[in-house]
Amino acid sequence: MLFFLASVALLIVGYLTYGAFVDKTFGPDPARTTPAIALQDGIDYMPLPKWKLIFIQVLDIAGIGPIFGPILGALYGPSAMLWIVIGCIFGGAVHDYFSGVLSMRNKGASIPEVVGEYLGMPARHVMRVFSFVLLMLVGVVFVLSPAKLLNGLTGINTGILVAAIFGYYFLATILPIDKVIGRFYPVLGALLLTMTIALVVALFAGGYEILPNLDFATNVHPGDKPIWPLLFITLSCGAISGFHSTQSPLMARCVKNEKEGRSVFYGAMIIEGVIGLIWCTIGLSFYNSPEALSAVIAAGSPAAVVAEVSKTLLGPIGGGLAIAAIIVLPITSGDTAFRSTRLIVAETFKVKQGAISSRLMIAVPLFVLGYIISTQNFSTIWRYFGFANQSLATMVLWTAAVYLAQRAKLHWIATIPAVFMTAVCVTFICNAAIGLNLDYSVSVVAGIVGAAAALAVFMVRYAGKKKPAAESA
Repeated sequence: MLFFLASVALLIVGYLTYGAFVDKTFGPDPARTTPAIALQDGIDYMPLPKWKLIFIQVLDIAGIGPIFGPILGALYGPSAMLWIVIGCIFGGAVHDYFSGVLSMRNKGASIPEVVGEYLGMPARHVMRVFSFVLLMLVGVVFVLSPAKLLNGLTGINTGILVAAIFGYYFLATILPIDKVIGRFYPVLGALLLTMTIALVVALFAGGYEILPNLDFATNVHPGDKPIWPLLFITLSCGAISGFHSTQSPLMARCVKNEKEGRSVFYGAMIIEGVIGLIWCTIGLSFYNSPEALSAVIAAGSPAAVVAEVSKTLLGPIGGGLAIAAIIVLPITSGDTAFRSTRLIVAETFKVKQGAISSRLMIAVPLFVLGYIISTQNFSTIWRYFGFANQSLATMVLWTAAVYLAQRAKLHWIATIPAVFMTAVCVTFICNAAIGLNLDYSVSVVAGIVGAAAALAVFMVRYAGKKKPAAESA
C-alpha cells in the first residue's frame, strides 16, 4: 500500500514542481489574448471556466487507455507502475502541455498544423493523413467498445446501441462545444473519479494483499514478452499517448488565459496517471498471479477484468455504477475524436466552421465513412495503433523540442523524452511481426542507432540556432 500511496504522491509533487518548471520554461504570457477570446465564434472557440476545461480534457484524452493499458501493463509486474509515474511526469504531461500551449500560440490550430509550423510542410502533410486515420480508427473503436460493454450491462441489442452512440457522436461533433461537451462532461468526470476512488478503497478494505510482488528486476509476463519496448507501447494512456495531442487543441480554443495551461493540460495528464496507477494496482493485487490475470484477459479482454473487479469489490449496484463510469471514457473520447477530425479536415481545406451547413458538409461524409469502417474486420489495421499512437507522441515531443531550441530555451525537457520514445518506436517496428520482424537484439541496436541519429539531426539543424525575433512568438 505504501508504494501505491508514494506513487500517487510523486505524481502530485511532479505536477507542483516539474509541471511548474515546464510551465516557466515555456513562459506563458497572461497579457496575451488567447484564441478563445480573439477568435470566439460560439461553436469551437469560446472561453470556458478552468475547472470545466480540466474535466473535459481528462475525459477527452482518457478513452479506455488509462484502464485497459495499465491492466495489460500489470502483466509485466510492478515496473509498469514505475513507467506510469516517470512516463507521466517527464513524458506524457510534457507532451500534453506543449500540444495544448503551442496550439494556443497558433490560433488554436490542430496538431498537424502545429507540427507543420515548426517541422515544415512535409511533416504537416504526413501528420494530416496520420491524424485523420488514427482519429477515425479511435472514433469507430470507441463506438464498438462501449456498445459491447453496455450490451453486457443492459442486454440491449448491440446494433441498436451502436446506432445510438453514432447518433450522439454526430450531435457532439456539430453542436457548439458548450451545448453537450461543456455541459455534461464535468458531471461524467466527477462520476468517473468517484467510482475509481471507490474501487481502490474497496480493494484496500477487502483484505487483498496490496502489491504482493515488488520485484522490479524480474519480468513476470506469462508470455515472456520483453518489457523493452512492449511495455512502453502497451501502456500508453496513463504514461504518454500521442492521441492526447489530437485532443488538446479542442481545449486550447477555450482557455481564457495562458496561465491556465499547466492546470488544463499538464494537470489533466497527472489525473489520468492517477487513474492508471489505480488500475495497475488493481491488476497486480486483485489476482494472485500474472497467470490468473492473463487468463481473464484471454477469456474476455481487459473488459472482463473491469467487470469482474467492479462487481466483486462494489457489489452488483456499485459495480454497475463503476462499469457505467468506465463506459463514459470511450464515449467521451469517441465524440471528440470525430470533432477533432472535422476540424482537421476543415483546416486542411480552409473551410470555415461557423455555419451549420459547413459543419454538416464535413461531418456527414465522416460518419458515413465511420459506419463503413465499423462494418469491416479491421483488426489487422488496428494492430498498428499502438505503434502509430506512440510515433505521434514522438513527433509532438520533437516539435516541442524544436520550438524551445529556436527560442534558446531549455529544450532538453522535450528532447530527452523524444529521444527515449524514438528508441521505443524504432525498436518495436523493427522487432514486431507486423513490422520488419528482425531479431530482438538487432532491433534493440537499431532503436538505439535510430534515436541517436534523430538526436544528431536535431542538434545540428535546430539546437543553438535561434529563430528570428519576428517569428519567435
